[in-house]
Amino acid sequence: MWGAPAEPADSYYEVRPECTDVPKTRFKIKPGKTLSARKWQAAFTPEGQLDIGKTLSRIHRGGIHPSIRGEVWEFLLGCYEPKSTFDEREEIRQRRRLQYSAWKEECHQIFPVVGSGKFITAPVVTEDGQPIQDPLVLQETNSGISASSSKMVKELLSHGPLDKKVIQWMLTLHQIGLDVIRTDRTLVFYEKQENLSKLWDILAVYAWVDRDVGYCQGMSDLCSPMIILLENEADAFWCFERLMRRLRGNFRCTESSVGVETQLSNLASITQVIDPKLHQHLERNKKLCFIVHRDTGRR
Repeated sequence: MWGAPAEPADSYYEVRPECTDVPKTRFKIKPGKTLSARKWQAAFTPEGQLDIGKTLSRIHRGGIHPSIRGEVWEFLLGCYEPKSTFDEREEIRQRRRLQYSAWKEECHQIFPVVGSGKFITAPVVTEDGQPIQDPLVLQETNSGISASSSKMVKELLSHGPLDKKVIQWMLTLHQIGLDVIRTDRTLVFYEKQENLSKLWDILAVYAWVDRDVGYCQGMSDLCSPMIILLENEADAFWCFERLMRRLRGNFRCTESSVGVETQLSNLASITQVIDPKLHQHLERNKKLCFIVHRDTGRR
């Protein structure tokens, strides 16, 4: 309603009561400016085509109401074309869900923890593809599945040596698990094991599908909002996949650097031209800046 006071959006993302130092969001729901569910529905023609111009204009003025943020993001990230119809989108949605299900089943056949409602936080194979036998390492696995994980790997090895791409993928699974338990840990949403497992499953499947990038630290933070906003796991995966199309260069590794390090190097070259004194200062403190950058990335 016009003239009504702005409403804080914090109530839509419940924080655990013991987390008292979480900063309040600066975003407020502004009646008449924020894209509401009613305005969102009115932006479609009877066939389902979206007036993207007016929608973007309203988003620019007042943001998106949390209750519809997931479905709006599907358009903003390019999952669906604005000119597509309701029927066309439903067909695409079902086809993508089947594709995700097939990829997930493929991963499950290799390592049955995928899709089991559980996840791992310790390595289950060595770099040469042998099952981990160290009891101290096995104790670190999630939900008491260490014995079964080791058994799964042995079963896989009974068919012959593991392919390099399978080994590389399996080596990332515990890294994903370690990041999953640290992602948005102040939110009540992630108190549920099923939501943690859903995040792990999506990242595990993505790492299998996009082998050039695999998994890198930071990707769990990008995927987390998709899990929270979209109830269907496959829909969340495809939103994340679309986002990664734009950002995958930041995570692609070469023999000498990670994508984001290349960007920092380019920024340093620009700074050297624009502000030589600042560049000189940063060069003198290069080691300290690198440590701060790495430490921030671990949080």
